[in-house]
Amino acid sequence: MNRSPILAVAAALAFGCASPGAARACSPEASTAGAAVPEKPPASAVHGIDPADMNPAVGACRDFNEYANGGWLKANPIPSDQSYWGSFTLLEETNRASLRKVLEKASADKKSASGSDERKIGDFWESCMDEAAIEAAGPGPIQPELARIDKIASEADLQAAIARLQGYGVNAAFLFTAEQDRRKSTEVIAIAAQGGLGLPDRDYYTKDDADSKGMREKYLAHVERMFALIEDPKRAAADAKSVMALETRLAQASMTRVERRDPDATYNRRTPEELSKLTPHFSWPAYFRAVGATPVAVNVAQPKFFEALDKEIHSTPLDQWKTYLRWHYIHEVAPELSKKFVDENFDFYGKVLTGTPENEPRWKRCVSAADGGLGFALGKAYVKEYFPPEAKARADAMVKNLIAALREDLKTLPWMGEATRQQALQKLDRFNPKIGYPEKWRDYSALAIDRGPYVLNAQRANEFEFRRQLAKVGQPVDRQDWQMTPPEVNAYYDPQLNEIVFPAGILQPPFFDARADDAVNYGAMGAVIGHEMTHGFDDQGRKFDADGNLRDWWTAKDLKNYEERSRCVEQQYDSYVFDGQHVNGKLVLGEATADLGGLGIAYKAYKKALEGKGEPAKIDNLTADQRFFLSWARVWAANIRPELSKLLMNTNPHPLSEFRAIGPPSTLAAFAKAFSCAEGDPMVRRDICSIW
Repeated sequence: MNRSPILAVAAALAFGCASPGAARACSPEASTAGAAVPEKPPASAVHGIDPADMNPAVGACRDFNEYANGGWLKANPIPSDQSYWGSFTLLEETNRASLRKVLEKASADKKSASGSDERKIGDFWESCMDEAAIEAAGPGPIQPELARIDKIASEADLQAAIARLQGYGVNAAFLFTAEQDRRKSTEVIAIAAQGGLGLPDRDYYTKDDADSKGMREKYLAHVERMFALIEDPKRAAADAKSVMALETRLAQASMTRVERRDPDATYNRRTPEELSKLTPHFSWPAYFRAVGATPVAVNVAQPKFFEALDKEIHSTPLDQWKTYLRWHYIHEVAPELSKKFVDENFDFYGKVLTGTPENEPRWKRCVSAADGGLGFALGKAYVKEYFPPEAKARADAMVKNLIAALREDLKTLPWMGEATRQQALQKLDRFNPKIGYPEKWRDYSALAIDRGPYVLNAQRANEFEFRRQLAKVGQPVDRQDWQMTPPEVNAYYDPQLNEIVFPAGILQPPFFDARADDAVNYGAMGAVIGHEMTHGFDDQGRKFDADGNLRDWWTAKDLKNYEERSRCVEQQYDSYVFDGQHVNGKLVLGEATADLGGLGIAYKAYKKALEGKGEPAKIDNLTADQRFFLSWARVWAANIRPELSKLLMNTNPHPLSEFRAIGPPSTLAAFAKAFSCAEGDPMVRRDICSIW
């Protein structure tokens, strides 16, 4: 079961021009009622809402995203090395600059002990930044593995190669890792899931529209050019077609993204013996030995996919499989090789898929790689420098206030019966908040890092994490483990651990600013906290109980009430249009529900925090309630390239950024009151989707 983050990847958000149910938000005749005109800010740094970010010429009731963010959008074009530019990326840039200082300090420290975390992050950084050595080595460091692939002579050899490459982080044939058993949350079992594709989603292989066909042609050309870097160019064209043919068959056997959102449909517990019967040509005992796992059970997430994969392993010629594995190996390691590999990889996955004109400078890529490979060693130093105890204490207090607000809401929901209500309250009471950084830091003693070839350091880091995950199988659940590193600008809810997690990286401005007023912090970070909390009760999270077990704890009447409200959310987001394409309401349902609930709960928590204090004064001619909603919209300020927006619309379970900025406020009476919006304005929905 996947965790539910506030965003899926760094560029998981988007900006567009639409309004609830219609295209009125961009039209001049839409109402401008209630548009507060901010005063000019002081020359000092702004902690909170910067009026320069706004566009008061566009009414708040007409297009709240443009009203709140129009000035910022105009003043912040997308840099040439980015496909998405918004609040998340700005904070990521700040954090990366901070992490660079940590890494450079570690690299220059000649006194750090051999095998220490400081030495490892310094050596990793040095190997990544040594561009001259990387260029001189060319594909040399990966030749031994390519030779091993070429020597595959039997199905047993093929299966051993799949296991070995998966350990290196290669997306070979399928995915395999550990997970809590969904119906026995105290157990850790293995999970086998569909995978093995080079394009972002199975639909890229199966759709017949012109865009999909064009993308397949570009992908095929890319695979051919990549092959030409390691073999005879005359052979590369045939090899690329061979890869495309096999990947297409795997795609046709794969579940859609919407189907995969159902935790019941992707839970199919099998014993190793039952798994062997499902795939008689694949030796699971040999595979388990190769990856170092001894599962008593495996969740086969997509049984039909594995039936199809088993037939491919037995009937597809070994030469085609070897070609496929060579491709996926060079695809995985290309970013760590010499410039010609890096450039070709970026030309397709950067320029074609996301529309980004230029690759990021090497130092940024190396910071991201270090965070990915040794993120808790790096995060330990980051927290020491950039996340003081008082910031953690204030975040802890805000989380407690949000939990109290959600508890009060659950107690008074008119559509929820008492039996379900008690189960929901029990689940909330068992929420485990994690703030900033883990209590116990990750042990990297088994990971060997040196100043040798960068690609081998990256490969060993991937293998360390692969085996660390599989070592959990059969062991007690580690409830102190974190799935995001401390510097990450993100947050998540895990339904099986029933925990909400907020890394130090996101507890920074504009999401959380100790010098800003409560309205701003509750509208931004408070709503992020509320978002993650309400994931526990979205269309996926609601299926798990207080202990993290996949169990139906709803009465039939309450479930019917909930599903009716969920359909309302789905229809609301179906109505949003970006560049002629409707949002897929089924795909974004969980995140949209969490946005709606998170903002509403944050507003209630904010009002609770004001009790006995009186109404806050205006700041820059903006009331406290206006600042609350403006802060929410400011989180989602973003410019995006059209190529990336199309990719996200097809694959991402999060709505595009503008729809996150305008969707939840348009359902709240408090927003309409704050900006004096009237019935019929685009930001006042006729059909209010109210769950929490």
